[in-house]
Amino acid sequence: MFYHVAKNGNDKNAGTEKSPFLTINRAAQVADEGDTVVVHEGVYRETVRPAHGARSESGRITYTVADGEKVIIKGSEVVSGWVRRGEVWQARVQNALFGGFNPYAELLDGDWLARPLDPVTGLGMRHLGTVYVDGEALTEALTFDELKATPMSWLANVEAESTEIWANFGTKDAENSEIEINVRKTCFYPEYTGVNYVTVRGFELCHAATPWAPPTVEQFGALGVNWAKGWVIENNVIHDARCCGLSVGKNFSFEQNAYTKYRRKGAMCYQFEAMFRGAREGWCREKVGSHIIRNNVIYNCGQSGIVGHMGGAFSEIYGNEIYNIGMHDEFWGYERGAIKLHAPIDTYIHHNHMHHCAMGTWLDWQAQGTRLSCNLFHDNEIDVKIEVTHGPHIVDNNILGSAQGLQNAAQGGAYVNNIFLGGMYKYEVLDRATPYHLAHSTEFAGCTLVYGADDRFYNNIFANIQTEENKKFIPGLPMYEGCADSLEEYIETVWQHYGKCDVENYAKIPQPVYTANNYYGDGVVPYERDTASAVSALATEAKIVEEADGVYLEITLDSSFGALAPEVITTEKLGLPRITECPYDAPDGSRVVINTDILGEKLPAVGALAALHAGKNRVRVWKK
Repeated sequence: MFYHVAKNGNDKNAGTEKSPFLTINRAAQVADEGDTVVVHEGVYRETVRPAHGARSESGRITYTVADGEKVIIKGSEVVSGWVRRGEVWQARVQNALFGGFNPYAELLDGDWLARPLDPVTGLGMRHLGTVYVDGEALTEALTFDELKATPMSWLANVEAESTEIWANFGTKDAENSEIEINVRKTCFYPEYTGVNYVTVRGFELCHAATPWAPPTVEQFGALGVNWAKGWVIENNVIHDARCCGLSVGKNFSFEQNAYTKYRRKGAMCYQFEAMFRGAREGWCREKVGSHIIRNNVIYNCGQSGIVGHMGGAFSEIYGNEIYNIGMHDEFWGYERGAIKLHAPIDTYIHHNHMHHCAMGTWLDWQAQGTRLSCNLFHDNEIDVKIEVTHGPHIVDNNILGSAQGLQNAAQGGAYVNNIFLGGMYKYEVLDRATPYHLAHSTEFAGCTLVYGADDRFYNNIFANIQTEENKKFIPGLPMYEGCADSLEEYIETVWQHYGKCDVENYAKIPQPVYTANNYYGDGVVPYERDTASAVSALATEAKIVEEADGVYLEITLDSSFGALAPEVITTEKLGLPRITECPYDAPDGSRVVINTDILGEKLPAVGALAALHAGKNRVRVWKK
């Protein structure tokens, strides 16, 4: 059945094309298995809370924008009646406008939020609300003096019956501008968990007062699935969420932000508790995850473009452009990134464009079976971070174009056919253990430390575009100096030195690293035993260039590049990571064959582009 929603409708109507509903949420209360909700042109200021899901793919419920029309779902309302008070403007709104959630009374706070914090209480000092003038977000000021001195800023004072909002609009005239304020936490988010097999297609969603979303809380997004299975989220534009744009993450299952509240034990302990609680509440392939997130544009979010803890497992994320994420100076924390996922087991992240973000992709805890493939990163503070996971995970055919390319706090990774233009940073994590799983499962197999290495580097290009201030991120692979080049050598060395193989002794000897057919340009230092590769002092002059028709890679390679003899890398070639002993295979257990590049061209080759050759190269790597 088709239900229709239009701005000339009425929620007492039948919801037909000739007698449409007025609100999307009205349709979301009646739409059931097999139904489609068609939304017509207009701005809808509401939160959509779908009441029903489907039992299987065949009964999928679809929410879609009518062909050729534009629909915006906003978490904001327009505020008029602004009065100039010297250098600033003032308005007052009745608290009834907010219902039970006033974002100007709610502090932006939580686990792993680093600043700004009150020096006395240790709590956050900013709020979930934002003020927008003609669509542009203002920055929250902490004091009235700061407000007066800072164009495009705001400050609020919440009273018993009303909220007073002050704003410095700079050169904008409040009387001739559209001014909006947040009033809702989300735009599209089920009230209950288990609303499965839903499609959301073609919407613009913005102005949600989403809270800080560490892995120890229910993770809200402007659009979110709330602990469900099988959503398809496609062709949407999501922007200007206070923290997170799209959430596939944790449900509400126990006290939120317990570390921030009590500090009785380390934050990691509370994260473990959240993870085990989630497992007891049904975290498995049959109930949670397996989402498809494709061809969306996500931008201007304070924390994450896509966030998730556990709920993003077994998903596919591709074709998305994500930018200007986590770059606000208002607040800073450790959960920022275009994509920030905890426990993305068997998740396939490919052919995305992530740029001008605090972090491109951050895979944290249990990225087992995850594949990060054919993505374009540039102009990020850091392109990729992989943390406290034990393999197998595959990073292949990516272009990491920022000055800081890879931060590797994991082990058991396979890095194949990438182009690294910036620095790399590898470190062990010997002060906390994290879990690993049975292959392609959420079932726990064990828990151990991250010893570093046990990595594979085949067919990569390493260059050096990093700047003076980023010198801790050293290009190439010199950080693997002292590593064995086989598992047999590693184990033998442990026994030779210590005569037994307890956990602490394994930590004293560097794990192995496996390398071949890499190209080190710009005089970048290789792994010392990488004898099957090429090292060149020739300047690559590598850079990422954005033009009207797309994004280009420019790079110069010398004759030794053409002399390399790369092979197609497969599951068999990659072997088994030492800890998990699970193969580098596909989520369905079939073998992986890395035989196409970022543009779909046939490999083998060195780097993420089969067309590269000795000499100057200029290749379009993302089409606008």
